[in-house]
Amino acid sequence: MNLALPTRTRRPGLGEILLLGCLTAFGAISIDLYIPALPTIAQAFATDTGHVQLSMSVFFLGMAVGQLIYGPLSDRIGRRPPLLIGCTVYALASLLCAAAPSLEWLIAGRLAQALGACAGLVVARAIVRDRYDTVEGARLFSLLTLVLAVAPMLAPSLGGLLLHVSGWRSIFIVLALFGGLLGLAVWRRLEESRSSLTAATAAAESPLSSYAALFRNRRLIGFLLAGAFNGAALFTYVAGASPVFLGHYGVSTATFGWIFAVNAAGLIAASQVNRWLLGRYPPARIIAIGSIGSSLGGLLLVALALTGAGGMAGMMAALFVTLTSYGFVSTNSTALALAQDPARAGAISAMIGGASFGFGAVASSTAAALYDGTPLAMAAVMAAGFAFSSLALFGLARR
Repeated sequence: MNLALPTRTRRPGLGEILLLGCLTAFGAISIDLYIPALPTIAQAFATDTGHVQLSMSVFFLGMAVGQLIYGPLSDRIGRRPPLLIGCTVYALASLLCAAAPSLEWLIAGRLAQALGACAGLVVARAIVRDRYDTVEGARLFSLLTLVLAVAPMLAPSLGGLLLHVSGWRSIFIVLALFGGLLGLAVWRRLEESRSSLTAATAAAESPLSSYAALFRNRRLIGFLLAGAFNGAALFTYVAGASPVFLGHYGVSTATFGWIFAVNAAGLIAASQVNRWLLGRYPPARIIAIGSIGSSLGGLLLVALALTGAGGMAGMMAALFVTLTSYGFVSTNSTALALAQDPARAGAISAMIGGASFGFGAVASSTAAALYDGTPLAMAAVMAAGFAFSSLALFGLARR
């Protein structure tokens, strides 16, 4: 028997889905619950919002770097210990943020918080690879995408309520409770899933040797880059939508909230359609069609931004079409990348996470630097992300 392959191909239960979903959404909840409090925190520490946003930047840095540590560690010592360590670090760091006497302490706490939260994201992917085959894994990743898409819709409202009722520090107390309860659930409910072949492979090589072996796998890098570049386009939209719609098109804050919600709903719908398609078509075919569609949509975005044709309605329609591709490309690219070397699932998951956050940060920063008061910069960077995603898929990953 090949111990590198998952021996359980049954459908996951509701409890398992909820636990893995919460682990996957660790980072998203930590970001979205905190966003409404940025102006209030700036006032509390007598500074401007720009300086407070440094706490957001270091969080992304911690999420990217931390995954590169936890991934190989989970191959070496198992999936449960890194999760328990991460949840403990997260809960303690959240309490540090709640009690922060200065902005510097808050920034340090947010970095430590990210170094705890990223354990959930990277290890959850490896657990899916351990337990399920490629198709069922892709179906489960579609369900986890549902959790990730719902979090940005609900968390800001909850954060705003906590801010209004009990102040900004209560947000971090709630996050500390979330981390503690999640750690308890891992301890009581989550069984170890690492295979004996994964353990033997990790014991026989250093983490650097593991990464070196994976970087030589052409198909793995192709699927990894396809998902990362597609995700970078989504990061660009999240960072650039506010100045485009509030500034260029002049919509109200309430209207912008609806625009954001509609696109999130499209992403949710696409991820669930992907689950249905996986019962009929292989994931490689679905990701190919989704990638081609997103690239064509990216060209349309640039054309609309350059000409102004269709106005805001045309831009919204093009964004909806291109953003839904995330539900087809990201989930399947993750499952297909993890399938290339199941014995190093933790390290692969770390590479997926590091590339996603790293490329996303570069893409969104580039769009912000090029912003000229029109949708062109956002559209161009998104189109480039979709194009590079297709190049990686068809140039490296396809047989």
